[in-house]
Amino acid sequence: MNGGELEVFDAGRCAGGYQLGHAVGQRFGETIRSRMRGDLFLHEQLLPFASTAAGKPLVAALEAANRERYPRYWDELVGTADGSGVPLLHVILVNLRKEIRPFIPKKAEHERREEPDDDCSDILMVSESTAIAAHNEDANVALLGHTYLVKATSPDGASSFTAYTYAGELPTCAFGFNSNGVAFTLDSVPPAVGEVAAGGMAVNLVSRDLLEARDLDDAMRRVCSPGVSVGHCYNLMDVRSRRIVTVETASRNRFAVHEAGPTPSFHANMYRHLQVEQVYDENSMSRERRAAQCSMDSKEKALSVLGDAADEKYPIFMTGPTLYTLCTVLVDLDKATMTIYNGNPKSTDAVPLILPML
Repeated sequence: MNGGELEVFDAGRCAGGYQLGHAVGQRFGETIRSRMRGDLFLHEQLLPFASTAAGKPLVAALEAANRERYPRYWDELVGTADGSGVPLLHVILVNLRKEIRPFIPKKAEHERREEPDDDCSDILMVSESTAIAAHNEDANVALLGHTYLVKATSPDGASSFTAYTYAGELPTCAFGFNSNGVAFTLDSVPPAVGEVAAGGMAVNLVSRDLLEARDLDDAMRRVCSPGVSVGHCYNLMDVRSRRIVTVETASRNRFAVHEAGPTPSFHANMYRHLQVEQVYDENSMSRERRAAQCSMDSKEKALSVLGDAADEKYPIFMTGPTLYTLCTVLVDLDKATMTIYNGNPKSTDAVPLILPML
């Protein structure tokens, strides 16, 4: 099973957020509608909760806060809905799912379909000879065939970005780069419910903002300052300064920064640097233990680790039945390229898409 060839859409220079969202919505309308139809969590939990006495004010608070801070990106959401013909509420809920999910009341196990967390793996290294970030983009198997690449130029024409995008969501909740030489990959992290702040900034809008960062310092400012609802992990790269840093964030403007060095580091989906109460994730811990057994000190070895499936229950490279590695990406700072592999990166059959970053 695979997602087929990754479609690329260059929206060019759009006058504003609505125009960009509308262009993407029109271009990928059927893909977006298909994703929304098949999103069981949207239909079984997000939509019902959004109509309850507890859900309505939460969604309204999230909308008001994020629209005020990120008006152009909020316009993108509206444009995506209009361009694709999908109800705006559906687009909003899918983009805010991480901020809403902690507040949906728990029900009996037989009544509730749990949504698995997105699981990603990263290997980071900056040595004299090598500066790389390698990343597995893992998600629910239902997202196979529901992703695409969006390219766009800023309204002032000063910069452009390329972003791997989930259908109906903002570019990007996954990974991307811009013409300033800033790139990033993302890992979800599991803060405990008590660590979540209602009505704060949404990670989908924060990562959309990252696509316009001017340099590494600007990228760090954009992820550390917003006052988010839930935590996230950002692996930030700057081609020009040849630096990679991991920034773990949490609500109430808490963050921890770890700079990559010559010893390769592996990051899954647990906080490693920021002291936050979190939900234990056996999947992540198993991948961390397996990676610790492997050599990762070259591009080839890093890709081999990301293709590893030695642990049958919790493999690093996932092939279902629930979670699936949609693709693997390698950012080479010295070559200024981002390479996306469709298929297991250990295999010679994996199809690489090489994107120049500068």
